[in-house]
Amino acid sequence: MEIIGSIFGYVLWIAYQLVHNYGLAILIFTIIAKLILFPSSIKQQKTMAGNARLQAKQAELREKYGNNREKLNEETQKLFEKEGVSPYSGCLSTILPMVIMIGVFYAVAYPLTNTLHLDKSMVEEAKNVLVSIPGLNISASAMYGGQIDILRYFNSFECIQACFEGAKLSIPEISAFCSSFNFTGLNLLETPSQLGFSWYLLIPFLCFATSVASQLVMQKLNGSGGAQQGCMKAMIFALPLFSAYIAYTVPAAVGFYWICSTVLGFVQSVVMFKYFGPAMMVARSEAARVALLEKQEASVKHL
Repeated sequence: MEIIGSIFGYVLWIAYQLVHNYGLAILIFTIIAKLILFPSSIKQQKTMAGNARLQAKQAELREKYGNNREKLNEETQKLFEKEGVSPYSGCLSTILPMVIMIGVFYAVAYPLTNTLHLDKSMVEEAKNVLVSIPGLNISASAMYGGQIDILRYFNSFECIQACFEGAKLSIPEISAFCSSFNFTGLNLLETPSQLGFSWYLLIPFLCFATSVASQLVMQKLNGSGGAQQGCMKAMIFALPLFSAYIAYTVPAAVGFYWICSTVLGFVQSVVMFKYFGPAMMVARSEAARVALLEKQEASVKHL
């Protein structure tokens, strides 16, 4: 995870160099991530359409070979091969967003080592100095290795700055980086759970609201708004609530990324629905299948 975080940290650093604001850098990075994932998302949509087209035929096979599991698997595999559909082709597009999410979390939660790529020994020394300062009440086992706290207090204590003398980045550069976390009046280094009732509660609230809203709208577009029952309907709220809780307990920068990712993901889904919607993809797949059959029949010699 540290390696993934370090890789994404380079991307965030490049984005930061363009705009010199970490909030805008996260937004730019999110757009880049969505563009990278767009082809795999289309592939996943095609896989879903292919599976939807084969549901009736799979039901027939289950009815015919329901008592013979081995034969059922064999015939199902033949069906997928004949129709040119792979049931596993959408797995990568499901895993990649999670990998990116983890990478961004580690890049944001450990900004000194993963985004600025500063020496770990310097970071550890700075943490020990920070812990020894009376009145701050910072634990040596602080979350995220104390890196968020180092950035928060970097511009306030020269003793912390002294730990980074001779680093690959100058003290003014690190200082400017610390100041770049101020975005729309919020310091993205702050953690909402540590500030009580404040404007920072907007971060987890928006994480929840954007996630639920995007799911409900997409269900309505897909015509399944009223079809969700029981557990599935509860999951519409359960997962967003969980993400909101995480956003409440981690630095606001992480929650801000989730909000950007959800909003941009919703825009991407609307675009995909318009041009690669289930009905349209099924029609295209069926047309391609008919064209292939006609081509195969045309190649057969007449008796």
